[in-house]
Amino acid sequence: MKWLHLVLAVLVLGAADVVAQDVFLKIPADPPTKNPLEGNAEAITAGMGTYRVRCADCHGMDARGIRGPDITQVWAKGRTDAALFRTIRTGVPNTEMPAHPAPRTTDTDIWRILAYLKTMAPATAEGPSSGNASAGAGLFATNCVACHRVGTSGGHLGPDLTRIGVARARAALARQIRGNMPDVRAGYQSVTLAAPDGKEIRGVKKNEDQFSVQVMDTRERIQGYLRDDMKSVTDENKSMMPVFGPDKLTDAQLDDLLAYLESLQGNDAAPSAANR
Repeated sequence: MKWLHLVLAVLVLGAADVVAQDVFLKIPADPPTKNPLEGNAEAITAGMGTYRVRCADCHGMDARGIRGPDITQVWAKGRTDAALFRTIRTGVPNTEMPAHPAPRTTDTDIWRILAYLKTMAPATAEGPSSGNASAGAGLFATNCVACHRVGTSGGHLGPDLTRIGVARARAALARQIRGNMPDVRAGYQSVTLAAPDGKEIRGVKKNEDQFSVQVMDTRERIQGYLRDDMKSVTDENKSMMPVFGPDKLTDAQLDDLLAYLESLQGNDAAPSAANR
């Protein structure tokens, strides 16, 4: 009887090995270069539903951007299906674009989303911004670099903007600069602590729990404070970024600054604010 159990175990293991090899052969390590579902009507319909649930809050129902960038232009600007697949799968570091790992998001889900987006994409890229990116780099160096980092230069009090051109839509950037963006990224909400001696500590909240709060102050020092040691801990529910109204930044200057920010794609091609 034991020998029969042994034979059955060998057969089961052998079958499992064949199945495993078959699965391995059917699932390539890298995505195909071309979307296998492009133009498929059923895939486009399914992709529209998935996009509206998972992507539209940031990129807009028309995919032209709200908090996230306009993604109708990605193919016209030279991105490939395979590269876009990897972006959706792994996310974009230092941005609000999250990863979409398997098994919650399957390869088929991603290809369906891309099939739908392709139906909204123009054949050619939009014309360049009306602003002057080089002039915008100068404005950035004067008004922004103390708090925001681009590459290896700049401050840490505000978000790193090295890839902001692929992370945020132009309209969203304009609203943020003009002070019309109500939401604040996690890790950059302003907070004011009142010490027992009357001293105020203002900065951005990096972490907190029931008993303590961790703050980066305006000198970029990260300090932890016990709530019981403070007279008060007040969440400002807004960004520390100042409002740049038309009195501080004209519409033409705003266009220049936006042109510079849009050029920040995480590479060295953008005009350098540090060299001005």
